Amino acid sequence: MTELEVWAPDGLPEIAAGDDLAALLETSTADRPLQDGDVVVVTSKAVSKAEGRVSRLDREEAITSETVRVVAERGPTRIVQTRHGLVLAAAGVDASNTEPGTVVLLPLDPDASARALRTALAERLGIDVAVVVSDTLGRPWRNGLVDQAIGVAGLDPLEDLRGQQDAHGNRLDMTVTAVADEIAAAAELVKGKLAGRPVAVVRGLAHRVGPDHGPGAAAVVRPAHEDMFRLGARDVVPGRRTVRAFTEEAVDPAAVHQAVAAAVTAPAPHHTTPWRYVIVWSARTRGLLLDAMLAAWVEDLRRDGFTEAQIARRTRRGDVLRGAPLLVVPCLVADGAHTYPDERRGTAEREMFLVAMGAGVENLLVALSVEGLGSAWVSSTMFCRDVVREVLDLPANFEPMGAVAVGHPAGPPPDRPPRDPGDFLMDR
Repeated sequence: MTELEVWAPDGLPEIAAGDDLAALLETSTADRPLQDGDVVVVTSKAVSKAEGRVSRLDREEAITSETVRVVAERGPTRIVQTRHGLVLAAAGVDASNTEPGTVVLLPLDPDASARALRTALAERLGIDVAVVVSDTLGRPWRNGLVDQAIGVAGLDPLEDLRGQQDAHGNRLDMTVTAVADEIAAAAELVKGKLAGRPVAVVRGLAHRVGPDHGPGAAAVVRPAHEDMFRLGARDVVPGRRTVRAFTEEAVDPAAVHQAVAAAVTAPAPHHTTPWRYVIVWSARTRGLLLDAMLAAWVEDLRRDGFTEAQIARRTRRGDVLRGAPLLVVPCLVADGAHTYPDERRGTAEREMFLVAMGAGVENLLVALSVEGLGSAWVSSTMFCRDVVREVLDLPANFEPMGAVAVGHPAGPPPDRPPRDPGDFLMDR
């Protein structure tokens, strides 16, 4: 039988900057002293107050100061990423249980705070305990708040069960348990939000308490490259970046098909569906296509009077297509276009379909980014449509509208130069 005891000691005073948390814990647990193997769970607010992380900034200003990235925003509510890598509402800035006119910020380094408190308890009491610094976070797709670990010392915050077998002999391939979060949640059941008990003790987990501080709660934060939900509501469109260097990793066809499914949701005139996406999987076909396009480009440039050196420099711009493991050629099929006897309306009709095609290409690029793929749109095929149709054996009514290089990015793209939206607005 495995048993746990969880209790929250009374008697802790209001925490102020500079207070010795270890000394206060020794006093508050005098009637039930801490012992080796206990886990001490301290709310981040108590740690922040002791560390002087109380600010008189306006709450919204404080949130902005603590924000690294805005993930989503609705009305006054901001879901943001903090410097710790945490994604939570309001950057953890809290105006409750603090003097009016002040807000409490998260500790600068919760793992360091946990290690410092653990060390201080060991020196003062001669015992080996683990420390968890907890904070209250919301959860995607579920109502209600739960305390989670944002700082850990003395235990491994994760238990990796992958590779083990259950009672039926089934292999566990995905199970990594967030032990520190479970401890934080259990501790909150006895601490409460309004009882003035910012500390809880969990007894019965001595087998998890180790001699070293361990990796800390930072190990629980999912790395960006593993985050399937990295793009927040405000990141989806600007998260699309032009990628010019790709790895050799194969592209998942399902991801490309999913991106095309998103692409064809673009608006189009007359309830038509004027987009076609030709996916060039074959390396041989890609080579034939790019060689034929290059030859047509060189011929045009020679006819324009460019020197061979100038031609070589200009045609290097197409190298991004050769370095990609996959090409997608978007094509416009404007079969549903209306005909008009005059040039003015005929031109406008043509432009409507071109705008729809642009929307379809943008949808594709954004959707590829959501799927974790990099892309670069290059206009080359528009300048030699007959060549492209011949090499790819396309119908005569397919109008190639550029080519999209697709693959896994070889590295992060450079920062995008800031642009003031005011430079592109005109109010009337």
